[in-house]
Amino acid sequence: MTDFRQIELADKKVFTDFFAEDPPQTSELTFTNLFMWRRRYRPLWNTRDDCLLIILRPAGEEPFGLPPVGSGNKRAALLFLSEQLQNASPEARICRVGNDFVENHVDPDRYQIVYDRDNSDYVYLAENLINLPGNKFHRKKNHVNRFRKNYDFEYWRLDEESADSFLGLQEDWCELRKCIDDPDLLQEDRAVYEALSHYRDLDFRGGAISINSKVEAFALGESLNPDTAVIHIEKANPEIPGLYAAINQLFCAKEWSGVKYINREQDLGLDNLRKAKESYYPDHMVEKYILIPKSNRIS
Repeated sequence: MTDFRQIELADKKVFTDFFAEDPPQTSELTFTNLFMWRRRYRPLWNTRDDCLLIILRPAGEEPFGLPPVGSGNKRAALLFLSEQLQNASPEARICRVGNDFVENHVDPDRYQIVYDRDNSDYVYLAENLINLPGNKFHRKKNHVNRFRKNYDFEYWRLDEESADSFLGLQEDWCELRKCIDDPDLLQEDRAVYEALSHYRDLDFRGGAISINSKVEAFALGESLNPDTAVIHIEKANPEIPGLYAAINQLFCAKEWSGVKYINREQDLGLDNLRKAKESYYPDHMVEKYILIPKSNRIS
């Protein structure tokens, strides 16, 4: 793949400049997300036609591209990216492509367009996650109120003093869930470690709930575009009733009260995760698609 290179911290400004001029809607398109998951997805990047091009290469899987980002010629950039992928793999495809990109930049004569429900993002009104209004949020509000009544807790913002405590909870959570036996959880554990170890250099926020001076829940998120924050990680001690609901509500209230929407990423087709995300009544979904070139060689 010609002139594509691995992602490094030094590349951050290039990525953030492209994302600033062409604000993304899909949760994958932040530098923090790409950097923290780099051991899992082994991203490569390049620029072409005034667009940022990204290729992900998960170990043991076929590489795939993300949709070009930027103010340049996205159709030309998409064509180049597709050709690069086809040179590397007969299963070339562009994934996690938002509906707006499909409508404005994809020629249906060149690509098969496949809806990807499992990777589509759930987006909520921030005010709903903060205030939990009305009857439909009654159970969630009860969980939060019960937690507040039963536990003496503090909210901690991620900083130099608390970073090790965040990592401590992640280690405890992983031991409880036996991450060592689950490759996906082990990769997530590594991603959390990468994010927290480099938080001074990355543009995300962290918040935690501490009980008896021990972090028992934390969340990590960042700005995705001017009116949306994206939550990348949310962890809590499952043995404490109401704690997941509490960190969800508190993190949004303390860190993201100034945005209209909260993107809580995808459900990956997992029934329990889908049920949990739907229980917070999303305002809308960011629908994503897979683009598969219709010929072995695009001309």
